[in-house]
Amino acid sequence: MNTRELIESIIDLALLEDGEDITSSAIFSRDEQLHAVFKAKEEGILAGIDVARQVFHRVNPAISCDFTITDGTLVKKGQAIGAVRGPATDILKAERVALNFMQRMSGIATSTARYVSRVQGTRARILDTRKTAPGHRVLDKMAVKTGGGMNHRMGLWDMALIKDNHIDRVGSLQEAVRKVRQSCAGIPVEVEARSLDDVRQLMKIGVDRIMLDNFSLENMRRAVEMVQGEVPLEASGGITLETVRDVALTGVDYISVGDITHSMKSLDISLIIEGAS
Repeated sequence: MNTRELIESIIDLALLEDGEDITSSAIFSRDEQLHAVFKAKEEGILAGIDVARQVFHRVNPAISCDFTITDGTLVKKGQAIGAVRGPATDILKAERVALNFMQRMSGIATSTARYVSRVQGTRARILDTRKTAPGHRVLDKMAVKTGGGMNHRMGLWDMALIKDNHIDRVGSLQEAVRKVRQSCAGIPVEVEARSLDDVRQLMKIGVDRIMLDNFSLENMRRAVEMVQGEVPLEASGGITLETVRDVALTGVDYISVGDITHSMKSLDISLIIEGAS
């Protein structure tokens, strides 16, 4: 399934959850038309425009859905960002689903942008994690990119990430890397280091990325000095908006932040009816 098909299936499931809009069908006639405007109710980075448009078109391709700005735009409180025109019952059926997608994606983009802003002037790039809403990962990760972040791995298949449980099972870093490379030829390999000694060993073994899991700032700096840019270093573990700049200043290449997808606040966006005919 390609990305577009996956997004369509997510939209279809969301519409299926709502089912028939018995209230709007009772109030509006089938031929009644509406004109409604999207407005931002707070400041933030907008994301999910194409997904919202697809929602309306999945309900009725005849609905006109036009936005005056693009994903990644900083919107102000009260700013009109787009409009829809079409059959009243169809617009109202699609309204909440479209807003749910836009609000969550915009919240993630806004949260990501805050982290990206904090590390400006350093070499560090902000990465997402797999701590996404079940079934919505493709949308959550699209929103991260809109906010200026980078995607880590999409799932368990596109990068091998050897963590403590894997290492403990086979008994050593060397054996864990050997087994993964033997089984997953050509796939990038990242390994979680729990100490500076692990970092030294991984430099000798040769891996594609080293994760510094819950390292102190001092040990992050020491790891950066040890590696000398030969292997990308990723800081991970409980990093917040308040601590991310200090982490970036250690010289690491990447900082993975679960907060941007699992604890974000949705951006408040509304659809306001301005006319009916």
